Amino acid sequence: MRPLTQPSGVAKPALRGFTLIELLVAITVMALIAILSWRGIDGMVRTQEATRQRADDMLVLQASLAQWGADLDALVSPLAHTTPLDWDGQVLRLTRRNTAVPDEGPVVVAWTRRETNAGAQWLRWQSPTVRTRTQWQEAWARAAQWARTPGDAERRSEVALIPIDGWQLFYYRGGAWSNALSSVGTVPGTDGSSTLPEGIRLQITLSPGGALSGLLVRDWISPALGGSRT
Repeated sequence: MRPLTQPSGVAKPALRGFTLIELLVAITVMALIAILSWRGIDGMVRTQEATRQRADDMLVLQASLAQWGADLDALVSPLAHTTPLDWDGQVLRLTRRNTAVPDEGPVVVAWTRRETNAGAQWLRWQSPTVRTRTQWQEAWARAAQWARTPGDAERRSEVALIPIDGWQLFYYRGGAWSNALSSVGTVPGTDGSSTLPEGIRLQITLSPGGALSGLLVRDWISPALGGSRT
């Protein structure tokens, strides 16, 4: 057999590769795709983080309002020489039942707004169990001091809840709301006893940047009225 040979006069096909410009264009396209992909992933991560942060803020807000309602639900009936509820425009002090089992006595709880290293915060403070009138008087005075000039001992018993720009309280009596600063927490009755407000309205201005911002209103109704508690 005769070997196959290239016919004479026919040129061999030239081998062709990528030019430098084509390589640069390809690299540029891949770089653009990588940048767009990274931006998409980064946007998804940021959105997920923002959603998680808002969910955490919402849970903290709900827990704070639940604690507020629980403190009011546990208000003790007015006792002789004690004050169950007092608001002076800066701190709300109240005497409530203990959550310990068995109940060894009431505790004094205080709520206030104070500037901290993290900004203005809504804070809660609670005393140890009080068993005597003297212990109650000391805890009542410490609650007022904690709201204004707290020491290290008072700070150890406080909990920072949520950032707020301001707050107000209103009492409900006789079918009408009144500013708590122009009223009193307990009203003496004709039989020598004292009565608590039928309802308490909390108005807090939430700081911007959280899960919610702006004015939030929370009404509490006394369980003695037979309705829903909060």
